[in-house]
Amino acid sequence: MAILSNLGSYRNTGLFIIRVGLGVMFVLHGYPKLLGGPDKWEQLGSATKYIGIHFAPTFWGFMAACTETFGGFLLALGLAFRPVCILLLITLTVATLMHLNTGGGLEEAAHAIEDAIIFAGLIFVGPGKYSVDKK
Repeated sequence: MAILSNLGSYRNTGLFIIRVGLGVMFVLHGYPKLLGGPDKWEQLGSATKYIGIHFAPTFWGFMAACTETFGGFLLALGLAFRPVCILLLITLTVATLMHLNTGGGLEEAAHAIEDAIIFAGLIFVGPGKYSVDKK
């Protein structure tokens, strides 16, 4: 379609929309977990048992909440973009395995899988020129 053929020249705008949209949503999703305190962190961190980590669930839960909250903020800014994408990819991989191993199946794990795929792709694409990390 001729009307859509020029949109390729707006790749950086598309990356900006993806970055800011996902970043804001992860801040909104992670902030309540961060404020949940040690009980919430322990509950979150217990998901690491599905990747063979059985120690310090409170620490791992706190780290997951920080990754979602502060990682989302950095993602929106485009600062430390690739390291943040890697941390979010790891967090979402653990979430996926937890959903799949607790009987939730693909329907429950789908959101984590979809976000993980996006972050895996963004690691290679980069933040775009409308970011703090612009190259």
